[in-house]
Amino acid sequence: MVMPQAGRIAAAVVGGLLILASVSSVSGTLIVTRLVRSRLTRWIDRGVDWGYQLAAARAADYRRRDRLLATQAAAILLIQLAAWLVVAYVGFALLLWPFAARGVVSAFTDAGSSLFTLGFAVPAGAVPAVIVFLAAAVGLLIITLQIAYLPTLYAAFNRRETEVALLNARAGVPSWGPELLARTHYALGSGTSTLDTMPDLYAAWERWAADVTESHTTYLPLVRFRSPTPLSSWVTALLAVLDSAALFLALSPGAAPEVPARLCLRGGFLCFSRIARAMGFDIPEEADPKSGISLTYAEFLDAVVRMRQVGFPIERTPEEAWPEFVGWRVNYERAAYAVAAAVDSVPALWSGPRRHTAAPIAPIRPARGRPPK
Repeated sequence: MVMPQAGRIAAAVVGGLLILASVSSVSGTLIVTRLVRSRLTRWIDRGVDWGYQLAAARAADYRRRDRLLATQAAAILLIQLAAWLVVAYVGFALLLWPFAARGVVSAFTDAGSSLFTLGFAVPAGAVPAVIVFLAAAVGLLIITLQIAYLPTLYAAFNRRETEVALLNARAGVPSWGPELLARTHYALGSGTSTLDTMPDLYAAWERWAADVTESHTTYLPLVRFRSPTPLSSWVTALLAVLDSAALFLALSPGAAPEVPARLCLRGGFLCFSRIARAMGFDIPEEADPKSGISLTYAEFLDAVVRMRQVGFPIERTPEEAWPEFVGWRVNYERAAYAVAAAVDSVPALWSGPRRHTAAPIAPIRPARGRPPK
């Protein structure tokens, strides 16, 4: 059956819309310097995540699951590139169909030859010539932009992971806020507390949070780039820093670096909430102080015990400090838990539930350092 010319023209209109959808998705994802919601990239992310979670559910051990999920970001990038090209390919084929003398097969052949700059099929006529030149330009544009953006992605990843790796020696792996305060005070058994370094740490992580917010909301696949080691994660690292600041302010308000800690908490809250909203979670602009937190008072007492083991200078009783700690943590807990569950980050203490892991993993602690003279 031969398609009437009116049907071919309608198909050409659909093809033009497909080309516009592909080009707008590419430009919004790779060129525009802010979050642009593209249905195509959102469907790809959800589809790839669904497939990986289906496979990860069969891996009971977290390390095996982490090895599998380490390839998820690369799969998203490759499928994203393929989807842009396929949508553009179908669009140009439909756009060429009204001018194809040999039917729809020749339209798809001409579109593929042009889009991938192979040049083995050249349609006759002025209008088809313009269309195939546009197809060649769009194909080169999509592939070149994706390849050119990879160094930017890995530069952002390296900046992120450098600070995470530096934190691991302080906060343990997996990172935990109370462990960060305890180890900083203990200072590898040197006998001299290094809590005076916490203001610089909070200032560095305030800047880190701003950098991650900008890069990870602009190009969401970065969220799923996993750390080089299985027990390390940017999500649990930032959560540990924020918990340490909240604990410091709640338990030892006189000794805590109030301004750097508050600024770090604000920066971390904005980082988690903006990334969570970019991923599609319903996170309010400002947290409701009355909503409470998931962390229990018993877990809070475990942190106080850990800090007392190293003689951390605690000024308030746990009963006095708990309401203030809740007041700080309520700001970022919901968003942090949502992101941690979505990327299936290492199940560190105080980092919320996971889809496939029941018990959290406590920080691995080395042997006690050399005692002071």
